[in-house]
Amino acid sequence: MAGLSDIEWTDATWNPISGCLMVSPGCTNCYAMRMAARLQAMDHPSYRGVVRKSGGRPVWTGKINLIRKSLEVPLAWKRPRKVFVNSMSDLFQDGVPEEYIREVWSVMQRADWHVYQILTKRPENMRAILEQLKLPVLPHVWLGTSVESAELKWRVKELQKVAAAVRFISFEPLISDIGTVDLAGIHWAIVGGESGPKARPVEQKWVEKLQRSCARQGTAFFFKQWGGPNKKATGRELNGRTWDEYPHSLAATA
Repeated sequence: MAGLSDIEWTDATWNPISGCLMVSPGCTNCYAMRMAARLQAMDHPSYRGVVRKSGGRPVWTGKINLIRKSLEVPLAWKRPRKVFVNSMSDLFQDGVPEEYIREVWSVMQRADWHVYQILTKRPENMRAILEQLKLPVLPHVWLGTSVESAELKWRVKELQKVAAAVRFISFEPLISDIGTVDLAGIHWAIVGGESGPKARPVEQKWVEKLQRSCARQGTAFFFKQWGGPNKKATGRELNGRTWDEYPHSLAATA
C-alpha cells in the first residue's frame, strides 16, 4: 500500500505497517478500517487479521503487521514527493517495535529528497519514543497529531513539546467546535469534515474560527473538504475560495 494519493494535502502514501486501534471519537468512521477490511477480504497478506466485524462494521483488532517489503519504497521514488507516512495506521501506536521505528527513520533520512508527513493520534508516545531513541530532527520530516474535538486539545500541547522542524495539526474529522486553541510552534493546520456513508456533519462556523486562529497566529491553513456522504459534491471552498496553504519550509525542502 504505497503509491500516488488523491488526498488533497499530500502526493503519495507509504505504509510500512498495517493495523491499529480506536482511541478517540474521530476513529469511529475511520476510512482506513473500511479499506483494511476490503484488503483483508481479498486475503492481502499485509492486512491479515487487522480487522474484525463488530456491530455489522469492521473495527481494528489491535494486531500490527510490519510490512518490510514496503520499508524502502521511498528510495525508489526519484522525483521529490510529499509522502504521508502510514495513512492506513499509526507509527506511534503501542506495539510498534522501537527498532522498527528507527528503521523507518533511517529510510526517511536516506531518501531526503522527499517531505514526510507523519500523523499520529498518540503524540505523547511520539514524544517519548523520539526522545528514547534519540532520533535526529530532520528538516524534511513533519510531525503532526489529530485533534477532532475540544476535548482532545491536550494533544496540541503534547505536540508542542516534540522536537520537529515542522509541526502540524489535522483538525479532521472535525466533529465539534474546537474553541480557542494555542498554535504556538504549530506551522500548519489541516481542517476537514468527515466523509463516508455515516459522516457526522461539520459546521461552517467551526471551520471559520480555526481559519481566523491560523491567520492571527501565523499558522498555514489548509481546508481539505466539507465531507459528507459525497465529498465531491460538497467540495473544498470556504467563503468562495480554496485554502491550500503550506508551511514556508516546504519551498526550502522541495
